[in-house]
Parts: sequence; structure tokens; C-alpha cells
Amino acid sequence: MVTCSSCGSRVFIPDNLQPLSTYPCSKCGHNFMVPMRLRQFELREIIGQGGMGTVFRSFDVMLEREVAVKLMKPELADDKEAITSFLREAKAAAGLNHSNIIHIYSFDESEGNRYLVMELANNGSLDSWIESGQIVPELNVLDIGIKIASALDCANKHGLLHRDVKPANILFNNEGEPKLVDFGLAIQGDDTEVGESVIWGTPYYIAPEKIRREREDFLADMYSLAGTLYHALTGRVPFDAPTVEEVVLAHVESPLVPPNKIIPSITEMTSQVIVRAMAKDPNERYQSYDEFIMAMTAARSQLLIQTYRSNDSEEEKKGWW
Repeated sequence: MVTCSSCGSRVFIPDNLQPLSTYPCSKCGHNFMVPMRLRQFELREIIGQGGMGTVFRSFDVMLEREVAVKLMKPELADDKEAITSFLREAKAAAGLNHSNIIHIYSFDESEGNRYLVMELANNGSLDSWIESGQIVPELNVLDIGIKIASALDCANKHGLLHRDVKPANILFNNEGEPKLVDFGLAIQGDDTEVGESVIWGTPYYIAPEKIRREREDFLADMYSLAGTLYHALTGRVPFDAPTVEEVVLAHVESPLVPPNKIIPSITEMTSQVIVRAMAKDPNERYQSYDEFIMAMTAARSQLLIQTYRSNDSEEEKKGWW
């Protein structure tokens, strides 16, 4: 018997059903997944998919807690590069202890299945928030930016570059805390090489120096985070074009439209912070995460003061009667 994730009913399932296949609940008709067992982890529901594998909401029957299990795609079982990337993700994140970086519990293999066990953050992603069509409030964007910048600073102090900061890699837990995930492209800061034949990262948020194949450092991650915050603030990616090649070229050549020119209600200070963090020349960006965080914190304080004054003014207009 399994528990339906929709109505909570206990449902009998046929013995001949394969793990991870779907079956309709006899009570509510909802299609639920037939659980799969990997050692003490019971995989119960798909919550995300990517190029490397599928992420399942799972249950650790030994410790009696919910976790996330990232199961590597079977077709990549013999792909040495994919295996290296999968293991790199596990090692990179496991070495970091920060409240806004997803915690890695273990990496293992069972019956030919490689999997990663991590903290569960299944309250959506920044990407899904943006894709819902809702503009993310400025205060939320600044809060997310401050916390993820702190997470990237932690990684940088351990010599790690994330290299793929984007909305889809910022998840939220049930308390609404943002969590940075997917260190599959992470490398040691001193391992970057000038002139790499492959440009890693997501085109919409990629730093110009990576496109120019210059040596990258933490400032490339800062640019990608600022591009991510720009998208959340405005509902638009920093640069858009019909082809990936044109998008990539725009990061190098096209001027950035300040966020408050797209949405006038965005405060000038927040707009300036994002624009500076996305400067084409890395030397013109904030030269440390501390500096970037302080700038966002100052913008946040100004926003709160402005909001308070606006609300106070509205109350005065209403009068005491």
C-alpha cells in the first residue's frame, strides 16, 4: 500500500507495477507515483528535472524525515564526464555550511543507480515565481539577493565558483528561505583557464568575461546573480534576442537598460545597485560580496523608509475622522 499524495488515502497497488510508474488513486483519481526504494530512501514524487537527473521528494525511513533525492539519468551511467559533474556537485556543496546553500547529506550508488541525497526545498523556485507572470516585489528581490550573495561569498571563501547562477537554481523551503542549488558546474577558483573551448553557464545571465574567454573569478557569479535579480525585478531577462548567439553578444556589446526605466516604481538605489553589479568591465563592479551586500542592504533600508513615508502620507490624507 502507498499513500496518495493528493487525498492522503492508503491505496493498494498491483504487484506488477514498476517503481516510478504512475497509478490512479482509487479514491480521488489522482495519478501518483509508485515509490522506488534506494537503500533507506523511498522516492515518492518528482519535484524537478534537469539535464543530469530527476529530483524526487523522498523519505528517509531510518531517520524519519523528508529529503530530496537527485537520481542520475540511467542513460548517463557510463558517461564519465556526467559522472564527474554529478560527483563534483556533491563534493562542492557538501563542503559548504551556509543556511542559504542546500545541504548535501550523502552520495551513493545502489543497483547501478547513482544518487545524491540533500535537504528538501520544494516550495518552488525563483524561476517558477517569475514564470507565473507575477513581478517579484522589490523587497523580496533584495532579500533574496542579500542571502544568495552571502551564500556565494561562502563558496568563494572556500575557493569555489558556482558558474551557473540563475532563477532555476534558487529554490525556496517551506519557510520561504532561498536556497542556492546545483553546483554541477562549480570549480575551484584557481582552476579557470583563459581560452576554454566551451562557455559554461546559462546565456541569459552569463558574464561578459566568460564570453570573451577571459579568466573568471567570483565577479562572474556576481554578474549572474545581478542578472537573475534583474529578471525577477522587471519580469524580463537583461538581454533578449532571437538567437542564443545574439543574446551572448549583447552581454558584451549592448548597454543595459536600468530596471527603473522598465518599471518606474523600482527605486533609483536598487536600480543603480543592479546596474553596477552588471557592469561589462569586472573592475567596475563591486569588488567584494561584502560591498555588494552592503549596497543591497542600503537599498532595502531606503525602500522601507520610502514605503513607510508613503503609507504615513496616505494615512494623513484620510484624516483622523
